[in-house]
Amino acid sequence: MRRLTLLALLLAAGSASAQDDEEPLPLNGVGRISVQAGWRLSSNGTFYDSYYALPSSQGFQRAPESPGGPFLAGSFAYSVTEFFELGIDLFATGEQLRLTGAPTITNVTYGALVGVRLQTLLDILTPEGVVPFVGVQTGPTLAYSVAEGVGSRELFTQAWAGTVGATFRFSPQWGLTAEYRLAFARGQSVFNNKPEFKGLASYNAGGNWFALGVTYFFASDPIRPFSSSP
Repeated sequence: MRRLTLLALLLAAGSASAQDDEEPLPLNGVGRISVQAGWRLSSNGTFYDSYYALPSSQGFQRAPESPGGPFLAGSFAYSVTEFFELGIDLFATGEQLRLTGAPTITNVTYGALVGVRLQTLLDILTPEGVVPFVGVQTGPTLAYSVAEGVGSRELFTQAWAGTVGATFRFSPQWGLTAEYRLAFARGQSVFNNKPEFKGLASYNAGGNWFALGVTYFFASDPIRPFSSSP
C-alpha cells in the first residue's frame, strides 16, 4: 500500500512538473473578441467656463462637474505577428452635465476605432501568461447631445485614442482584459442651437475610459503545406 501511494505521488509530481514546463501558446495568428465595461471620466472645464461667462449666466453659482458615466466596448482583433495586432473597437459612452439655471445635458459618444497594438507575451502570473499592450486608434465618432425641453444635436467627428492595458490568459481560450484609453474628441452641445448661447464652447466627448472585460481567443490556423495524394 505504501509503495502504491509513493508511486501515485511520484506520478502526480511528474505530471505537475510537465505542465509547468509547457510554454504558453504563441500569439501569432490568434484572433480575439473582448467585451468590456467600465467608467468614463472627462474634464469639461472649458465648457463650464464658457457657460458661466455668458451674460445670461452672470451671478450663477458654479455647479460641480460631472462624476463621469458608463463605458462599453467590444473589440475584434487579430495578431498579425507575435508583437503586432490589428483591431477594431466598437464603443459607447455617456455622461450628464448639470448647469445652474439650465436643463441637464446628456451627452453620448459612440462609434468605431480602428488601430494597432504593440504586444508581447510574458510567461508569468497565469497559466497561459500575460499579454501587455500599448496602441493607437482612430475612427468615425458621433457625439450626441440632448436636453429636455431644448432638443438634441449630433455631430460627426474623428476621434483619436491611445490605449494601454494587459490581458491575463487563464486558458488557451479565455482571459481577463484590463484597459485604459485616453480619447480625444469634441462635441457641440444642444445649447449651441440657441442664439442666446452664442459663444458656448464645445464639450469633451472623449476623456479617460477605464474598462475591464472578458476575452475569448480563437486558435491560430497555421498554413499547412500542400500534400500530394499517394
